[in-house]
Amino acid sequence: MTRIAIVILNWNGSVHLKRFLPSVCCYSQSPEDRVIIVDNGSTDDSKTFVRSTFPRIELIEFTENHGFAPGYAMALKIIEAKYYVLLNSDVEATPGWLDPLYAAMEADPDIAACMPKMRDYNHPDRFEYAGAAGGFIDFLGYPFCRGRLLSSVETDTGQYDQSRDVFWASGACMFLRSSAYFESGGLDEDFFAHMEEIDLCWRMRRIGFKIKAIPESVVFHIGGGTLPNNNPHKLFLNYRNNLFLLFKNLSLGRLIPVLIIRMALDGMSAMFYLLSGSGSFFKAVIRAHLGFYSNLPGLIKKRTMLKNKIGMIHTGEIYPRSILFDFFVRKIRYFSQLNW
Repeated sequence: MTRIAIVILNWNGSVHLKRFLPSVCCYSQSPEDRVIIVDNGSTDDSKTFVRSTFPRIELIEFTENHGFAPGYAMALKIIEAKYYVLLNSDVEATPGWLDPLYAAMEADPDIAACMPKMRDYNHPDRFEYAGAAGGFIDFLGYPFCRGRLLSSVETDTGQYDQSRDVFWASGACMFLRSSAYFESGGLDEDFFAHMEEIDLCWRMRRIGFKIKAIPESVVFHIGGGTLPNNNPHKLFLNYRNNLFLLFKNLSLGRLIPVLIIRMALDGMSAMFYLLSGSGSFFKAVIRAHLGFYSNLPGLIKKRTMLKNKIGMIHTGEIYPRSILFDFFVRKIRYFSQLNW
């Protein structure tokens, strides 16, 4: 069996593949490992580039864009490996980047997933928004990172260079134990894209696995390679999928008050967008909630299945206070200031 399968999901990412695939191939040289491009129905020259420049790289081709979660879920079902690395096409690898991740997983079979320290490709001294030095959520489900609170991104001065348990590992570069991935049910294809890795990590934690950040490994990430941060559809997916993962994973006693608070906060957010002239963002929040309500029958089935299979366990690494309150009221901008 393959030791590590580095799986890059691509959709019209030729520009990124040309820039970053050479670093992945150069610094992932073990004969026991494979680099696999999963093409999600690209219409640019991605496939032609891979075939002509990297003929030894395996290419799995889909005829349409299935999205991040379904695309990976479909591909991993047919890729046999002890470990997977889910890697965005806009990530630059560095020398030895795989070694600390592999060593951590081999040393502790209770680790289901881990991630490297992620720096911003365009600002190399800063953490990168999508993962920084490990992900967390607060009790209302708002995600943040060691090195990034909401919109505030820290400069990396080595302040988070200690390996530690985290709540989620970034899907931009996630090292996965394949057996834990399938035991937990894998990526939820209904998410399409965004926050599916948080849902996956939450489920893996619920069955007793750990998620780790391993800062001895470093990669550089552009971010927003498929959907830019100011895209209304990205906003829609983030709001809707956040409600998805809360509904699936919170205990009933926690879910009801959290949903009530979230409905109020999301309503306030929608009104802010409307009053500030961002009509498309206002509509995205409304559509997100309508999408959540329309998916409730399926979510109830998933919730029941998960409860019967692995129970409703409240795990650690959930911040017990509101990160929104800390950010906007207490003016906290650094993870180290949380005193948690």
